[in-house]
Amino acid sequence: MELGNLTGVSDYLLLGLSEAPDLQPLIFGLFLSMYLVTVLGNLLIVLAISSDSHLHTPMYFFLCNLSLVDICFTSTAVPKMLLNMQTQSRVITYEGCITQVYFFMLFAVLDVFILTVMAYDRFVAICHPLYYTVIMNPVFCGLLVLMSFIIGVLYSLLSLMVLQLSCADLEIPHFVCELNQMIQIACSDTFLNNTVMYFATVLAGGGPFADILYSYSKVVSCIFGMSSAQGKDKAFSTCASHLSLVFLFFCTSLGLYLSSAATHSSHSSARASVMYTMVTPMLNPFIYSLRNKDIKRALK
Repeated sequence: MELGNLTGVSDYLLLGLSEAPDLQPLIFGLFLSMYLVTVLGNLLIVLAISSDSHLHTPMYFFLCNLSLVDICFTSTAVPKMLLNMQTQSRVITYEGCITQVYFFMLFAVLDVFILTVMAYDRFVAICHPLYYTVIMNPVFCGLLVLMSFIIGVLYSLLSLMVLQLSCADLEIPHFVCELNQMIQIACSDTFLNNTVMYFATVLAGGGPFADILYSYSKVVSCIFGMSSAQGKDKAFSTCASHLSLVFLFFCTSLGLYLSSAATHSSHSSARASVMYTMVTPMLNPFIYSLRNKDIKRALK
């Protein structure tokens, strides 16, 4: 990112989901409720897994990390939005906006790779159960999470370095400084920025999504080969909860980023991003606690 592009840029206006004054109290109440449910629900999962020794397994280790990342991911956007609505100010500084872009990308990429690691964990557990404890040992699990974090940090830094995000239009039709919106209002060549963003989206989102689909195609094949009906039901129950989150997160985020050039002129992309920014992290505790006997027992 060229330093010359930063000259004269001080503040932006986050227009939010809607500019209608009569809708602001409804949006504020809805987002505050969703944020509190997201934070408290995911914290409960973290506490339940940390306090119950029976849950100190690779699957729950990754779930604990996913819950922590979801809390951070949601917290990069929603508190600032709620503060702006409460103070009736939509201003965010350039430094604040770039910081928000960085952490938003960081935790989004972390989400992507932890979901991918969780799919690999289920693949090993169901297709290679005899080797599960050997392959998914604590050191290897820790390295997988560490590598996910390093990839997220590098991806976010490289994106900000390559893309020229100084903007001529100081109004952002979104409730958060998200990368696709910043690119569309940039005064630099949007074609080059869009090309880089599409390539990065396919690399960081499409690749892991393909890996997840491949892992679960193998898992389904292994499940159908099981002789025990109880084993099939347990495997399907575990994988179904993961897959539901995967499809909701990936389909909305990939769909939005790959079609962002056609939708940046309205609030439609902001409303669509609510699905992976708010809804998916909020559903995470419900899906894993309501469908999982071990989590429900630990929460009692």
